[in-house]
Amino acid sequence: MIRSASELRAAARVSLSGKWGGAVVITLIYLVVMGVVPGFLSYEGSERFSSLVQLLLLPLAFGLNVAFLDNIRSGADYKIEQLLVGFRDYTRVLGTALLAGIYIFLWSLLLIVPGIIKAYSYAMTFYVLRDHPELKYNGAIERSMKMMAGHKFDLFYLQLTFIGWGLLCVLTLGIGYLWLAPYMQASFAHFYEDVRADYESRIGEVA
Repeated sequence: MIRSASELRAAARVSLSGKWGGAVVITLIYLVVMGVVPGFLSYEGSERFSSLVQLLLLPLAFGLNVAFLDNIRSGADYKIEQLLVGFRDYTRVLGTALLAGIYIFLWSLLLIVPGIIKAYSYAMTFYVLRDHPELKYNGAIERSMKMMAGHKFDLFYLQLTFIGWGLLCVLTLGIGYLWLAPYMQASFAHFYEDVRADYESRIGEVA
């Protein structure tokens, strides 16, 4: 059973209670590395190199997802080194992320909507990689697709409920996003736990 958007957000706030500082720090580091560094290279006239750097740093996004998933499961504090876990399994993580991106791009060539739908289908791929080290590439992507069957709108609606907070962040010149991003990440991690449990119950899989 998938909890409502309000229940998922409430669960996220409980998970982040007493841990907002660490969550904000790893979010800030992620945004700086993924945004500021490639942006600086682009400003210096190295657009192609900047894009390459962003691609090579994709495992950081995996690390960010894993950090929040691990937190809601264990209640542990956030640690900067959690961002680096994707680099320990670099080929599997980067290869799967690139393959998913290629698929979304190809679907988007048909029409924008099919590309968006596929993006939602693949949304759980990083979490799948975390929980199933034996899966990679198409295997991880396909499991995400199966998990998200019937739940794509649930994720879309959950994201939609953060729009108001996003608008408020604009008024803070983006500073508020340092708190909104962890709030969203924790909510998405709880969402994954729900769709994972739902999928495993449907196929009779023991976690």
